[in-house]
Amino acid sequence: MKEKHSGILYDATLRQNILVVEHILSQKIVTLRDKITINGNTALHVAVGTCKDRKFLKHMLDLDKQKSLNTKNSEENNTAPPVAVGTKDKQQSLDMRNSEGSNLLHVAAIVGNKEAAELLLEEKKDLLFETDKEGQTPVARALSNMHKDTYLYLMKHGDEFYDTVGCDLLVIIISSKDYESAYILVSKRIDSFLSHIGLVLMAIAQNFPSKLNYWERNYIRYGSREFTFLNYNFESFHKSKFIEALAEREKSYKYAKKLLSFICLTIKNKTLPRSVHHYYNNALLEATRQNAYEVVKIIVHIFPNTIWSTNEDGHNIIQYAVINRSEKVYNLLYQMSEHKNTYRTIRDRFGNNLLHLAARLAPSNKLNPISGAALQLQFELQWFKEVESFVCPLNIIQKNWFGETPQMVFTKQHKEMVIDGEKWMKETAQSYTITAALITTIVFAAAITVPGGNKQEIGIPVFAKETAFTIFAASDTISLFTSVTSLLMFLSILTARFSEQDFLFRLPRKLIIGLTTLFISTAAMLVAFGATLFLVFCDNNQDILIPIVALTFLPIVCFAALQFPLIKDLVSSTYFRRNVFGKKSDDPFY
Repeated sequence: MKEKHSGILYDATLRQNILVVEHILSQKIVTLRDKITINGNTALHVAVGTCKDRKFLKHMLDLDKQKSLNTKNSEENNTAPPVAVGTKDKQQSLDMRNSEGSNLLHVAAIVGNKEAAELLLEEKKDLLFETDKEGQTPVARALSNMHKDTYLYLMKHGDEFYDTVGCDLLVIIISSKDYESAYILVSKRIDSFLSHIGLVLMAIAQNFPSKLNYWERNYIRYGSREFTFLNYNFESFHKSKFIEALAEREKSYKYAKKLLSFICLTIKNKTLPRSVHHYYNNALLEATRQNAYEVVKIIVHIFPNTIWSTNEDGHNIIQYAVINRSEKVYNLLYQMSEHKNTYRTIRDRFGNNLLHLAARLAPSNKLNPISGAALQLQFELQWFKEVESFVCPLNIIQKNWFGETPQMVFTKQHKEMVIDGEKWMKETAQSYTITAALITTIVFAAAITVPGGNKQEIGIPVFAKETAFTIFAASDTISLFTSVTSLLMFLSILTARFSEQDFLFRLPRKLIIGLTTLFISTAAMLVAFGATLFLVFCDNNQDILIPIVALTFLPIVCFAALQFPLIKDLVSSTYFRRNVFGKKSDDPFY
């Protein structure tokens, strides 16, 4: 019987049918405090987890308070009249947990029910500080489930919360990239976090937001302005979600810098100089690994000696940047004074100079986003050539304690990548060679057997004076020459010797030319085919021209969409990636 009533109560709560809820409760077989789900949720847990109607939630909470009050009065005096609900009764009435140890506010935080959270905190503020079986507070649950509005409300609900918050919660806030809340929290209670400030700095280093690029900054600056044209006020850009997202990123970046600077200055002012090393060392190295150059700049600016911080292998931040291919941190070399000359000859405990470190195989997290082994090898060669241009000429042939020069290390560690790159290049070129050869055959045959044939007397094409025929002739010619060029490029790749250095520029350039000319030849062939259809079958009927054009461009668009990512990667890595190295700012670094 009780199980049946529990099911009815659960269904009525889901449907927010307060009359059925009251009817079930009036039978006194099941109560709001009984666990009615397999994970131990009560009807109030269900209501908080599924309903945002303040009126229904308030009614459910009032029913529970009235039940608690009646029970208490019955125990004290069966004939005594009802009394007002006190604060103690309010707090006891909401003291219920499910199987995970979650109270009602935990559930509201998990599902992001801000309305329920407001009602619950009006009844019992201490719910904010209670923890579940995993030791998580409602704020932590709201954060981990990405309900920003809910956790911001909980965070702002009373200053006493800041006295009980732990370092773990601050780390969670930073990990969720809400640097504004983190800055407010730290600025109010910095002394509470000093003993674990290293964990906070590490969280900042791991989650530091990227700076908006030039185009994004200008998009915010000009795209967010309202303007009037022909008495019409344009506000679409001003209110677009893209603009709001960019503005939020810019705001997050500014608060992240403020938070990091505030923490570092506090450490500097409140800590003895000899004891600050353990605060920032791990965070600085992590920022180097993550390529968070702004974190490195701020920490080194406030603590200049951190430039010589090392990891367990004795590598400083520049050496570590080369090992992890962190180009933004590496570029800080070009903002140094004459101190950068130290790095031209510096060696680690194994006798490796900076070029030896560049010759190592890059971490997998840097190589995996790059498509194809050939482009991965190109990426490695670009790094090797960049560091080679920086170090002293003697270091290029200098041997480490194992008797290896940088080039020997590079060849040894990239042996498999060269083999995979050759295989990738050959398979790619071979597949496109077949396509280019087919196109060449088709358009060559079309050039000989022109649409409509030739006049028997003089051999001139029948449609020679038609505009569509001119389009056919021009397109067929373009397609023939570009397909032959593409075929030659792919054949030259198949017959290449595939040395390491060929992957830097020569082979990618051939592949770019081959793919580009193949796309042009495909597009021109389809245009020639469309012109032929119009000449032979349409009898100058202009109404059929539109579907022919649409169908002609359909495969062209598909081909471009499918091949554009590869061409884009090839062009950007071959011609633009080299520009990521060099001096990016006039601000002095060290």
